[in-house]
Amino acid sequence: MTRYARIIGTGSHLPERRLTNHELAAQLAERGIETSHEWIVERTGIEARYFADGNTYSSDLALQASRKALEAAGVTAQDIDLIIVATSTPDMVFPSTACILQNKLGANGCPAFDVQAVCSGFVYALTVADSMIRSGAASRALVVGAEVFSRLLNFDDRTTCVLFGDGAGAVVLEASQEPGILATDLHADGQHVGILCVPGNVSGGNVMGSPMLTMDGQAVFKLAVGVLEKAARAVLVKAGKTEADIDWLVPHQANIRIMQSTARKLKLPMEKVIVTVQEHGNTSAASIPLALDEGVRSGKIQKGDTVMLEGVGGGFTWGAVLLNM
Repeated sequence: MTRYARIIGTGSHLPERRLTNHELAAQLAERGIETSHEWIVERTGIEARYFADGNTYSSDLALQASRKALEAAGVTAQDIDLIIVATSTPDMVFPSTACILQNKLGANGCPAFDVQAVCSGFVYALTVADSMIRSGAASRALVVGAEVFSRLLNFDDRTTCVLFGDGAGAVVLEASQEPGILATDLHADGQHVGILCVPGNVSGGNVMGSPMLTMDGQAVFKLAVGVLEKAARAVLVKAGKTEADIDWLVPHQANIRIMQSTARKLKLPMEKVIVTVQEHGNTSAASIPLALDEGVRSGKIQKGDTVMLEGVGGGFTWGAVLLNM
């Protein structure tokens, strides 16, 4: 009998501080950096983002999102036998944010680890959890994307500091005889490491290199549009589906123009795309589960719908997941 992994609950959480483009532009003006609400919206579609305060970490955001996902699933933390956190902004060098989250949830004992694939992290983490559930290594998994990207931003670089925000999203996966995750497709190409990275590390108590995000926006845009279409088509082929079978596209929320281009290539109207970038900005590994939870809680995504998740991020990494809700 075939064993599937099915999403039975979603949750998300944002920090308290909402920062509009107007507020961010005013703060940047004090540093001599010129930008505007109109400039940001025209290029990205972003109108606001949320920033965590200095005492809030990825595990704190993950905890709140996880509690909401567990509640939606009708299970407790003690029912979870696998925890995977996708993040590029861990609480510590080690241990993993997943272990810290596990302790905060009171779910100690099950396997817990982080996945680092930047903005593709949630798709990667979901694929790993799917494989472990299908193999019988786990029966009920908590998969989280959580980020405090605001701490990696160079506020002297208007091309990057306006793009990102903080947040967390989570799903609970459960073993089922009913098809849930239908197909996955993951890729990476390390020759593009330099176009999106934070080129620093810790050595001898000092930061070596730069701890700030750097990005070649044009190179990322060009690469993202092509690989997202390929990954989407690959999971459709694996699942024996076509574009017409997609009820909802939930893409990584990086840039509205990338999402519009991907939708066009898949012959999907924007009415079938869950878009939260205008309110959240790019929350990296948190963006897909944040958008998925928004789609579910708004009533747009219904049980039985076929949903395409896809992400692209530094590494360069990309991937897609096709699933039935």
